[in-house]
Amino acid sequence: MKVDLLYGKSVLTVSCPTTAEVTVVRKPLMPTIDNPGLGVSNTLARPVGCDSLQHLAEDSQTVCILICDVTRPVPNHLFLRPLIETLLGAGISSERITVLVATGLHRPNEGNELASVIGDDWVSNNVRVVNHDARNDEEHIDLGFTSRNTPVRLDRRFVEADLGIATGLVEPHFMAGYSGGRKVVVPGIAHADTIRTLHSARFMEDPATVQCNLKGNPLHEEQLEIITMLQRHKSRNLFALNTVINDKRELAFVNFGEMVASHLEAVAFIDQYCTVSTPKRYSTVVTSAAGYPLDQTYYQTVKGMVNPIGILAQDANLIIASECAEGLGSAAYRASQERLLLEGPAAFRTGILKKRLADIDEWETEMQLKSQRLANVKLYTTGLSDDERALTGVEIIDSVDAAIEESVRRTGDSAIAIIPEGPYVVPRFHVQS
Repeated sequence: MKVDLLYGKSVLTVSCPTTAEVTVVRKPLMPTIDNPGLGVSNTLARPVGCDSLQHLAEDSQTVCILICDVTRPVPNHLFLRPLIETLLGAGISSERITVLVATGLHRPNEGNELASVIGDDWVSNNVRVVNHDARNDEEHIDLGFTSRNTPVRLDRRFVEADLGIATGLVEPHFMAGYSGGRKVVVPGIAHADTIRTLHSARFMEDPATVQCNLKGNPLHEEQLEIITMLQRHKSRNLFALNTVINDKRELAFVNFGEMVASHLEAVAFIDQYCTVSTPKRYSTVVTSAAGYPLDQTYYQTVKGMVNPIGILAQDANLIIASECAEGLGSAAYRASQERLLLEGPAAFRTGILKKRLADIDEWETEMQLKSQRLANVKLYTTGLSDDERALTGVEIIDSVDAAIEESVRRTGDSAIAIIPEGPYVVPRFHVQS
């Protein structure tokens, strides 16, 4: 049996032994919006929990629109222009509209990369497009502390705008439950200290800080509290435009409205498709990092290692394919991986549990260890150098097919689970009655 895994900007075809019992874990067929332009126009006119964008804009003079960075395949080309044209039609001048790339602690998106993120030259030619910089103290406003004592500092361009709109993609997220909505604000445009607090082991090691879970998830709760603080500071609500795409990156859902209410509506939609039950746990699981743009670095690849945890048998082999065309990741992440190899998993975890502020990007190392407690992680990649391969801390393989055959032979279990979309699908073991 042959199955295509998302890999880079194409696919990687893997073959399974003829004697294997293969379960391909896919989302149910997701509907698509036949006319995306009309779908966006309709949602702007009929929002969730608020007035239409036209009416909201009439009371505003300045607008800040948040968009996700290059690591998310958000269909910005479908909605940014109609969103901005609605604002212009309501009387807001173009020089008072800012599109802010919510990079969190990721690098800025510039040049051709930024153009690809925006996806529409009209937008770049008509309004200001800038990157968030989490390390620039002067670009942030201090809003105090949450009830959990998280320092709240957010990009002043969003805080000071009369109308704030977060746009993004709602999909499973291995920490926050789901991406989109409040997450585009926090950590998207948060100061480094805010992000490092929220990504500390105090939050990350909580058993509720997992994919597709909002109930009792301390990271989600903290994000909501910060949104409430920001709304009080602004004396007005915040808003969101949420999208969901299918496995072909086609628009399946779009809405606009009050930030929390509209995000929950989008979550209810995607949850019907992204969580998939399996009848057993597997000793061999094959997955991907979801292809471009998510698999550009090994740092992002870790997301594909975490979502299958629910169907891993103890000491399973987790085989993941990720191109990693841009290498390992940031210098901070490289330092974290070096520390993992020097200290070992147990000492590394003990060390991070003592910290109030996580070191930048070490949370991805921490999440990798969650998978490695259950499974032997095996990585197929064509983008890492030899020294970067050593720093992954996992086994590097030359062939996914050979790794599958070896896993079946060593475990004596011919059952294989394959997740072609990687972290966009969350498999869950379900005992059938």
